[in-house]
Amino acid sequence: MTEQSPVTQTQAAKVPTLPDAQIVTSVRHYTDRLFAFRVSRPQSLRFRSGEFVMIGLMGDPDPVTGKQKPLLRAYSIASPSWDEELEFYSIKVQDGPLTSKLQHIQPGDEIILRPKPVGTLVHDALTPGKRLWFFATGTGFAPFASLLRDPETYERYDEVIVTHTTRDVDELTYGRELVESLAEDPLIGEFVGDKLRYYPTTTREQSPKMGRITTLLKDGTVFADLGIDGISPETDRAMVCGSMGLNTDLKEILEGFGLREGANSDPAEYVVEKAFVG
Repeated sequence: MTEQSPVTQTQAAKVPTLPDAQIVTSVRHYTDRLFAFRVSRPQSLRFRSGEFVMIGLMGDPDPVTGKQKPLLRAYSIASPSWDEELEFYSIKVQDGPLTSKLQHIQPGDEIILRPKPVGTLVHDALTPGKRLWFFATGTGFAPFASLLRDPETYERYDEVIVTHTTRDVDELTYGRELVESLAEDPLIGEFVGDKLRYYPTTTREQSPKMGRITTLLKDGTVFADLGIDGISPETDRAMVCGSMGLNTDLKEILEGFGLREGANSDPAEYVVEKAFVG
């Protein structure tokens, strides 16, 4: 795990050259597949915790015209809405058009950030409930990293359960460290109290809890482990962010419990982030 030094004032003050440019302030590599980075926040940017924006870099010059086009992808903002900077959590795809380049950014570099946040993983898309579930695989933890640091999450719910499934143990590090830091966080520690429960699982490397979250929900293991009767539309609300396969499977499972899919325009009992890739 490597961490690059925070950006200096001199670096932060340099004149941007990219469109919609923001300056990278810090980078941390967790594994050979995962890294997180923080960038400056546009003064005009307002977003709801859980939303995503388009970020990217300039692509390679066209071999004929020499022109460059921006390579943009949807990235959930991992920092909460009150943070002075923006944080992102990303996979590294060696032959990926964007992440093959993005993984090499360093403090002081620029990225493109289109300041138009959108997304369905927001509190307003859910009807009131008592217990909130976050279901994440891999870097799908990012929007929940935002919501877990938002006081509104704990003001709305009596209990918050975050599940995170990865292949290997070290891929849980980003989420585990964040969850462990919340109780002592000077800004939101008092809101969190004893409301938050963390349920990590791995599918390949041995860990205290093995298995896909979908399997553990279907066979009741999750409920037995947490001492919960089950999921009910009267009390439970859920947010899902992961691979397309996970999203599809969890939609079926949640609807089997009687939950309905919601949206910003039509709040209900669960929501799924469709823009997530990774």
